[in-house]
Amino acid sequence: MASISRQQLIAYEELDSTADLSADEQTIWQAARDATAHSYAPYSGFCVGAALLLADGTVFRGTNQENAAYPSGLCAERTALFGLAANQPNHAPIVAMAVAARPAGGDFGPALPCGACRQVMLEYETRQGQPIPLLLPSRAGTILRFSTLAALMPFNFSADDLPPASPAATQP
Repeated sequence: MASISRQQLIAYEELDSTADLSADEQTIWQAARDATAHSYAPYSGFCVGAALLLADGTVFRGTNQENAAYPSGLCAERTALFGLAANQPNHAPIVAMAVAARPAGGDFGPALPCGACRQVMLEYETRQGQPIPLLLPSRAGTILRFSTLAALMPFNFSADDLPPASPAATQP
């Protein structure tokens, strides 16, 4: 069998400054930055905030929450998404997401979601059936604009990869 070489491209825009953002994008960008003030990061000192903009104008925030038992903490992206779903199960669609990060008492820097967050973010996008644009600060100090979360996780695990559930497994 012959091998096949393939290439996966990631589509995004790289913006020089917040002046290049729309008014809604500026709102969500600032909300993510503001959320870092509520991060609980006593071990890493790395404060992360995430913000979700809903179609009705609501902004929902999340922050990273660390724990002395390190794997027990949770990233800002997932606290925002899980918190929204838990507190507003019938929420308006998410129309934008932004992430920000800074060392405690320091300047803002890159904030690139971990693999677990990318997987969860993509599932929320899939659940709502429409793209969720994302803004991230890059290592170069620019703003990365993704038109869909799927661009961050081209090889993902989904419900399509699971075997069909047995009728007994779906009963409460």
